[in-house]
Amino acid sequence: MTESRVTRLEENLAHQALVIEELNEVVTRQQAEIDTLTRQVALLIQRAAEQEVETASSVALADQVPPHW
Repeated sequence: MTESRVTRLEENLAHQALVIEELNEVVTRQQAEIDTLTRQVALLIQRAAEQEVETASSVALADQVPPHW
């Protein structure tokens, strides 16, 4: 191998290592955001279920007249 070819290969390898590190940081940040959003959705589902239990009446929701009637 010629010296210039080895140098190009080393440059390509260094560039790829940098890109991989940057992508790893992006993926790590995205996973943290996904975890946060998953917890928030779970809390919202829990709150909605609790609110439904608190406001439940003897008339099924499907049988209730809409407020504009």
